[in-house]
Amino acid sequence: MVALSSDGTRKLLLLRDFDRRKRRVDKLRRIEHDHRMRLIVTALIALAFVVMGVIGGMVKVVFGAMYTTGNEASTEGLLYPIESETREMKKLDGMWNFVRSDSNNPSQGIREKWYMDDLAKVRKTIGMPVPSSYNDLTEDAALRDHVGTVWYDRKFFVPKAWSQGDDRVFIRFGSVHYDTIVWINGVQVVKHEIGHLPFEADVTSVLKYGAENRVTLVCDNTLLQVTIPQGKVDNQPIDNGVELVQSYTFDFFNYAGIHRSVVLYTVPRIYIRDVTIHTSYKEQEGKIDYQVTTSTNETEKLQVTVKLYDRNGTHVGTDESEAKLQGTVAIPQVKLWWPYLMDPEPGYLYTMEITLGKAQSNEAPTASKEEQVLDVYRMKVGIRTLEWNNSTFLINAKPIYFRGFGRHEDSDIRGKGLDLALLTKDFNLLKWVGANAYRTSHYPYSEESMQFADEHGIMIIDECPSVDTEAYSQILLEKHKSSIEQLIHRDRNHPSVVMWSIANEPRTGQLTAGPYFSEVAQYTKKLDPTRPVTAAIAVNVNDDVAAKYLDIVSFNRYNAWYSNSGKLNMITNRVIEEAEAWNKKHNKPVLMSEYGADTQEGLHTLPAYIWSEDYQTRVFSQHFKAFDALRRKNFFIGEFVWNFADFKTAQTYTRVGGNKKGVFTRNRQPKAAAYLLRQRYHALSELDRSTLPDDLFLYTAPEQLKSERIEL
Repeated sequence: MVALSSDGTRKLLLLRDFDRRKRRVDKLRRIEHDHRMRLIVTALIALAFVVMGVIGGMVKVVFGAMYTTGNEASTEGLLYPIESETREMKKLDGMWNFVRSDSNNPSQGIREKWYMDDLAKVRKTIGMPVPSSYNDLTEDAALRDHVGTVWYDRKFFVPKAWSQGDDRVFIRFGSVHYDTIVWINGVQVVKHEIGHLPFEADVTSVLKYGAENRVTLVCDNTLLQVTIPQGKVDNQPIDNGVELVQSYTFDFFNYAGIHRSVVLYTVPRIYIRDVTIHTSYKEQEGKIDYQVTTSTNETEKLQVTVKLYDRNGTHVGTDESEAKLQGTVAIPQVKLWWPYLMDPEPGYLYTMEITLGKAQSNEAPTASKEEQVLDVYRMKVGIRTLEWNNSTFLINAKPIYFRGFGRHEDSDIRGKGLDLALLTKDFNLLKWVGANAYRTSHYPYSEESMQFADEHGIMIIDECPSVDTEAYSQILLEKHKSSIEQLIHRDRNHPSVVMWSIANEPRTGQLTAGPYFSEVAQYTKKLDPTRPVTAAIAVNVNDDVAAKYLDIVSFNRYNAWYSNSGKLNMITNRVIEEAEAWNKKHNKPVLMSEYGADTQEGLHTLPAYIWSEDYQTRVFSQHFKAFDALRRKNFFIGEFVWNFADFKTAQTYTRVGGNKKGVFTRNRQPKAAAYLLRQRYHALSELDRSTLPDDLFLYTAPEQLKSERIEL
């Protein structure tokens, strides 16, 4: 050991002292740092809810920017095709040629230009009826479950007379699901995305008049996270390779194909392109405000004459307008459009005849009446008013209580294909059961079904094809808006349409759902402020962030089915409590848009057991108690059974042949619950002072026995 000098000792003491001071400073700094961090954490905790609000606000700004860009497309034209003095029409319904692409090579046909010649020259074709879904028409499981593109074509003749003069020719598709491209004689004429909605194209210049033509169409049924509705596609290994598999969360089969009619129709060179109406009445006088859009912006020398005819064909009103092509038709002693069972003549419609012509000139010699007429278009209109407040929905100033169904366009063999016989049967059953409304769950139904609803007085909650919405994005928002714009453009003149539904069971517990549906709801109201906006919500009232943007709150809940299965004594109070919670939170009218239970036709158990017809009737009865208690609270405005009829779904072990919640079977035969529901719906019609059907209750005993029992 070496002894230290006095200088060395002093240095060592100084170093130790410096080290102690350094450690003390470091400790103070650590304490200060820890204190600062505690302050920051405390501040963060204190501001947590504010921060969440700021985040929501930031998200809203992002989505709001999309809305304010002004890039939303506006649909033009698309009036329902008719024949008139100035218009001719040729249907292309019937048998088309059909080819399925390989799932792992969906774009092959486009790359190889199959549209340039007959499909039969590139692949073996089969016959495919139009309109129909292609899925259930063969014995081939690969076609039923096909994911990707399919091709259609057919030949047709165009009358030579259509080329004489200045007439234009349009081809119009009522609906093709999902993504579509159409060629005429090898020339692409239109591309359209989003099923269930019509689209058309001017094909005047590509047709061969007095000769044979060919129309070719490719349809892609693939659903992705940026389509409406959404889905996912994955390549999955199979026993002999790889297969493209489509998955989706919505509970109905993804039928595809040309679902509605295809027509060619002619219009004059200057023609009526669009019509918008708004109806009102005061005392005994009805009014129809109209706006006519033509194929030209130069309307200074044009005039429009609007005549109204009642159900018997009697002329009841006229109005004329030059240049602006807008005005008001007044109808004395008006007959209003009323819902079914609210009037002896529900669904009263007038015929509106619109004649576009040349304006009379004082300088030029007067032309003949025929020379003055450019175009004639006729449409059915109903005159009614809509109002709503924070507790009530009114038609023609009378409160409405909705009693109806969720439905599907679905049937054996045809899938979602238009079938007028089925449509007739469905509306007869709706009236038989005493319903006054249904929701077009979960997509726009055919234009023909809207016309049926107008004529029968059945109110429609018109729903866009947004189902189980999630994975919110700018692209999805734009397509969502587009689907709503197309829907409103198509259906805005139907008196039966009383509400717009902007989604079914969206994932509204997600943070971004609030600003997303704020934009969707605002956009819908901008397009049509005359009808309330709703959405069928399935999340818990405390988790939802979208209902505050709606005018009417609709909720779906399956007590004693998906929750508390088999527990019939856990329905009534839960329905009452949830409806009250929605109303308390938002101070808006509330309706139950879905409730029900799957039922196997013919299965009976005593006591009632899940899946039996007896269980379905008991589930309904327990809900009825809740609805009647809620009606007395003056904010509950409707009840909708899920579902009108059984329907097909994707294959899953929870579905035996599809969803069996219908009160009618898939081939439209009643289950036991249909009779119970009929008694309730007609009994509720007494609210509207309607008389009960004679066969509502079967004879059981003389009435005097009942009265004698009371006396005893």
